[in-house]
Amino acid sequence: MKILHRYVLKEHVGPLTFAISALTSMLLLNYVAKRFGELAGKGLPWSVIGEFVGLTIPFIFAMTLPMAVLISTLYAFSRLAADNEITALKSSGVGLRRVMAPVIIAAAVITLGMILFNDQVMPRANHRLAVLHRDIAQKKPTFALREQVINELSPGKFYLRTGHIDKNSNRMREITIYDFGDVGRRRTIHADSGNMAMSSDQSDLLMTLYDGTLQDVPVANPTQLQRLFFKVDWVRVRSVGNQFKESQTGAYKGEREMTVCEMERTRRDAQKTYTDAQAEFSERLQQARAANVQLSREVRELDRDPPGEQSFGGAYCALLGALGSIGSDRPVTGAATGPGVAPSLGLSSRGLDVTPDSQGPTKAVRAVPKQAPLGAGTRMSPVPVEAQAMLPAVLDASRIRMTEAARVMNLYSVEIHKKFALAVACIVFVLLGAPIALRFPRGGVGLTIGVSIGVFGLYYVALIGGQSLGNRGMVPPALAMWGANILFGAAGLVLLAKLGTESATSRGGDAREMVDAFRAWLARHVARVGIRLERRRQTP
Repeated sequence: MKILHRYVLKEHVGPLTFAISALTSMLLLNYVAKRFGELAGKGLPWSVIGEFVGLTIPFIFAMTLPMAVLISTLYAFSRLAADNEITALKSSGVGLRRVMAPVIIAAAVITLGMILFNDQVMPRANHRLAVLHRDIAQKKPTFALREQVINELSPGKFYLRTGHIDKNSNRMREITIYDFGDVGRRRTIHADSGNMAMSSDQSDLLMTLYDGTLQDVPVANPTQLQRLFFKVDWVRVRSVGNQFKESQTGAYKGEREMTVCEMERTRRDAQKTYTDAQAEFSERLQQARAANVQLSREVRELDRDPPGEQSFGGAYCALLGALGSIGSDRPVTGAATGPGVAPSLGLSSRGLDVTPDSQGPTKAVRAVPKQAPLGAGTRMSPVPVEAQAMLPAVLDASRIRMTEAARVMNLYSVEIHKKFALAVACIVFVLLGAPIALRFPRGGVGLTIGVSIGVFGLYYVALIGGQSLGNRGMVPPALAMWGANILFGAAGLVLLAKLGTESATSRGGDAREMVDAFRAWLARHVARVGIRLERRRQTP
C-alpha cells in the first residue's frame, strides 16, 4: 500500500469510529428507553438486561454503519480540501481517482463484510432477541397486556381481553375473562371496568371488577347455564409473577430473523404454491364460464400475473453452497413454509379442503371431480350440476391462496434485496460524499452534519417507502430496494464528473456558498418557468 493510500485511509478511521460509536449509542439509548417499561419492575437479573441490550446492537449497527461511512467521507475529504492537500496533490499530478481509489476499495471491503453480517449475524441476533422478549413478557405479564387482544395470563387456564388499558393507573374498561382452570366447568366474566395490581410479594395478579356478569357452564351438561350479576368482584390469578425462565431456542422465525437462504427457500415454496393455485384457478374459471356460473367481482377482476422474479438470493446461496458456507444449512421449523403459504391456509393445491394424513403430509378432499388441465383446442367436458354449485367456493379459495402466496413472495424478495442494498449503500455514500466535501471544503462540521442528516433522511424515506410499495406488489422488489441506491449513486457520479473539470481551493467553498448556489439555481429555474408561462399566454 502506498503512503498516499495509507494517509487517506488514516484520515477516515477516526471520524468513522466516532460516528459509529455516537450513532449506535444514541439509537440504542432511544430503543432501550422505549422498552424500559417492559424491563423495569420485573426483578430481572442484570445478565438478562445486558443480553437484551447486547442483542439490540446488531440491527442498530446495520443501520448506522452506512451513515457513519457518509460522515467520515464528508469530514475527511473536507479536511483534505480545506488544508489545501487536494490542491497540492493535483499540482503534483495526482488526480482525484487515485485519491479516492483506496476509499472506494475500503468501502467495498466494508460492503462485503456487511453482507455477511446482515445475512448471518443480524438474523440470529434478532431471533434470539425475539425469544428473549417473549420470555420477559411472560414474567409479570401485566406489563405486556395489550388492548383488543386476548392475553394469556396463565397458560391454558386464564385469558383476559380488555377494550382499553390506562398504563398510568392500571384501570381497564370493557373486560372479558375466560377461566378454564376448573376442568369441570367453563367460566366467563364480563365487566364494565376494573383495576389491576400485583400482590405484596409480586407473585399474584389482583383484579377488582365493577358492574358485570359471571357465567358458569358445566362441561358435562353444556345446556345448563348459571349467571350471576355483581357490582364488585375480586379475581386473583396466582403465580403470574413467576420466576424468569430463559428459553434457548424458538421454533418460528420472522422474515427479519432468517438468513438469505432460509428466506429464498420460503419464497420458492410460496412460488410453487402460487403456480399450483394459478393452474387450479384457470381450470375452474373456464369450467365456470362454460357453465355460466355467477362469479364474484374479486374472482372476475383477479390479476393472475405472478410476481416478478428479481431475487438473486438463489445465486448467493449457490455460491455459499459451493464454498461450503454455513448458509446452506437445513431450514428451521416454521421457516420452510413461512406465513401465508398453502398449509397455513388449510387449502390444498388442487382442492378445497385438507385433512391430515396418518404420516404427517396432507391430502386433499376434492369438492370438484378431477379433470385434466384445459388448453387451447381441448374440448371441455361437462361439469355435473352438483359440482357447479361448488365452483365459486373453489375459485375463491384458489384466489385467496394466490393472493397470500404473492404477498409472501413479495415480502421475502423485498427483505432479501434490503440486506444487500443496505450494504452497497456504503459505496454509494462514498461516491456521493466525496464530491460534496471537495466542492465546499470550508463547510466544516456544520456541512458534515447537515449533509449527513439530509442525505440519510432522504435515503431512509425512499427505503421505507420502497419497502412498503414492494410488499404490496405495487413496485418490483428489486426496484423498491435498489431505487435509492441508483438515484444517489447516479448523483454522486455526476458530481464526480463535474468535479474533474474544476479546481478546488480553500477560498470560499463554505456552507454559505452552498446556500447561495442553491438560491441561484432556484432563481434561474423560477425565471425559466415564468418565461414559459408568459410565452404560452402570448400564443393565440
